[in-house]
Amino acid sequence: MPELPEVETMRRGILPIVGSTISAVVRCPCPRKPIGLSPAFPTLKRRLVGQKITAIERLGKRVVVRIETGDALIFEPRMTGLVLVADPPSREHLRLRLDLKNGPLPAIWYWDRRGLGSIRLLTAKQLAEQLGNATLGPDALSLSAEEMRQRFAHSKREIKVALLDQRAVAGIGNLYAAEILHAAKVHPQARCQRLTRDQWERIHAAMRRILELAIQYEGSTLSDGTYRNALNKSGGYQNEHRVYDRAGEACFTCRTVKVQRIVQAQRATFFCPSCQRRGKK
Repeated sequence: MPELPEVETMRRGILPIVGSTISAVVRCPCPRKPIGLSPAFPTLKRRLVGQKITAIERLGKRVVVRIETGDALIFEPRMTGLVLVADPPSREHLRLRLDLKNGPLPAIWYWDRRGLGSIRLLTAKQLAEQLGNATLGPDALSLSAEEMRQRFAHSKREIKVALLDQRAVAGIGNLYAAEILHAAKVHPQARCQRLTRDQWERIHAAMRRILELAIQYEGSTLSDGTYRNALNKSGGYQNEHRVYDRAGEACFTCRTVKVQRIVQAQRATFFCPSCQRRGKK
């Protein structure tokens, strides 16, 4: 968290800054754990100030701000990072501010409660090396059902664990993997190589539907309240969750069996043992 829907919401929230010029880069005083920052701040500032913003993109779970030199400023929120255009949830967790001119917004901020995120300014070559096809798989919203099957079908990994591998498919995290597999009626511990073509098609259809709907709802704000959109407002998709973080509660789909929690690859997984049986059917 944030995952594809939340980061896409951040991207859309700052789209109005395209065409603006960066007039100042301010490192906000923060008493908390410092975020990753590359290159060093003086160099980052020198390379950004005076540059025009040409595009706002997303790479998996990262917001990409492109500037006219061809460089790309990468915001990677990790667990608790936010890219904002409005007042932040708290001042003490502000990390960086870009002041802007010649556009509709005066500034954007990067806020990070736990300091697990990072900001990197990369050249085109560095971007290709660090976040190109060799290290980051195709975006979850650009992948066809057949491409998805081909990328995963020979793997011996459990499907839930495989979906979290950003080298295989970019953008899916723990929350949406659980929701996707529940909607597809596939057990999270099923081995990829044992899934049928029909199951892969169901997983793909559920992935597209859930991710696109979550974007419409502007992401999921969980009980800790950390995730906010660019205007510092809550998302709405948390009200649509069927299994995530609902262990011990009745499944919303079958309404007869309680949602269970297991641990896979050191991450919590939520599923319904009735809707998501271990067998192929």
